[in-house]
Amino acid sequence: MRELAALETTADTWRTLSTRLGELSELLELAEAEDESDWLSEIEGEAQELAAELARLRLELMISGRHDHANAILTVYAGAGGTESQDWAEMLLRMYLRWAERRGFGAEIIDETEGDGAGIKNATVEISGRNVFGYLRSERGVHRLVRISPFDNAHRRHTSFAMVEVIPDVAGEVTVDINPDDLEIDFFKASGHGGQNVQKNSTAVRITHRPSGLVVTCQNERSQAQNRERAMAVLTARLYALEEQRMEEERAKLRGELVSAGWGNQIRSYVLHPYRMVKDLRTGWETGNTTAVLDGEIDGLIEAYLQQMVGQN
Repeated sequence: MRELAALETTADTWRTLSTRLGELSELLELAEAEDESDWLSEIEGEAQELAAELARLRLELMISGRHDHANAILTVYAGAGGTESQDWAEMLLRMYLRWAERRGFGAEIIDETEGDGAGIKNATVEISGRNVFGYLRSERGVHRLVRISPFDNAHRRHTSFAMVEVIPDVAGEVTVDINPDDLEIDFFKASGHGGQNVQKNSTAVRITHRPSGLVVTCQNERSQAQNRERAMAVLTARLYALEEQRMEEERAKLRGELVSAGWGNQIRSYVLHPYRMVKDLRTGWETGNTTAVLDGEIDGLIEAYLQQMVGQN
């Protein structure tokens, strides 16, 4: 039923667009016949809106993966480098939150660990909306920042790293068998933002899955039960993603391809000094408008990645 509703929405969108294009064409013909040049500004504005809508739909057509329609669970981890990398991790988190806001997607921070003095050590956010995982899977990997450090009194140039993990929220879609005996569950007081109930009571939950070593925490809900339910949903998604990654690595080995994982997978550089440039190392897409990118305008980067994936397939 969810798939049917999504297909109906897509069909309705294209029908509406087709109708608007027909009406615009008729208006243009009428303006030319009546020699009404005053109408041209109105027609031009409508044409620009339609062009933007076509660009958005064109991007959606590239999204066809198994879980691309799902919500996404995005986690940002600060790399080595202390305050520098922790500040960079917070900048990336803000970039994705601003992107979600621009797109009209929901975004809720599930867990956040503050940095030592500035920034964050890590943060997990659930982003919900149509095809969110399909868009954000382009962001998985290591992001590199080069800038003059605001924390260095000598004003030297620093290089910082942060890693972004993106997995589909498959809760309710797939079944992952989790043995309760394999779980270690701890409760503690939330350290982040929250009301009195969150701060004074042990509402935060940490779940450790012993066989895999995965650790999931959730502390932003108001009750222990809610945090536990959310943490279990994230654990399910991560276990599922871990198994898919293992299977893909096995397939890659059979194909004779080089398999690498972890911090070596640098995907993008953000340079703020001595020049300004954001460049995706996989697609070659680049821009000098670093301010716009860090403010959430990453659709160009996402589209270039999706185009490359479509070309490879």
